[in-house]
Amino acid sequence: MTSPFGRSGALAQAYRRIGAETSVVDADPHRLIELLFDAYAECLVQARGAMLAGQTEIKGRSISRAARIVDEGLKAGLDLDKGGRLAADLRDLYEYVSLRLVLANVRNDVSILEECSRLIEPLRQAWKDIRPQATRAVN
Repeated sequence: MTSPFGRSGALAQAYRRIGAETSVVDADPHRLIELLFDAYAECLVQARGAMLAGQTEIKGRSISRAARIVDEGLKAGLDLDKGGRLAADLRDLYEYVSLRLVLANVRNDVSILEECSRLIEPLRQAWKDIRPQATRAVN
């Protein structure tokens, strides 16, 4: 199944690759993206906690996982042909967030992690809010 925002097979594969701890077998494309957003947010919470606790290895793993979610899940799942300008804008945002995550890791900078969270959180919330319409459109 294809939607303007991504291909369900590619999204499921990306989600499995990043090792999320939830079943994606029965998830529709909308739910898969929602799971990616949730996993991203959780990674940032873990990274922030690890950063503040001086746990360098956990911080690095959490930021790396967040970056993989953005690059291999959210960005890779975009359909630039069908998504038009919105998909292109999301791609640009995801590229920026990926760069900022690397910088947050290198500089050990909590404020950059918070920026990355603030940039994606409105999308995450909007995605959750449109679930009823997305479900009706598929059925």
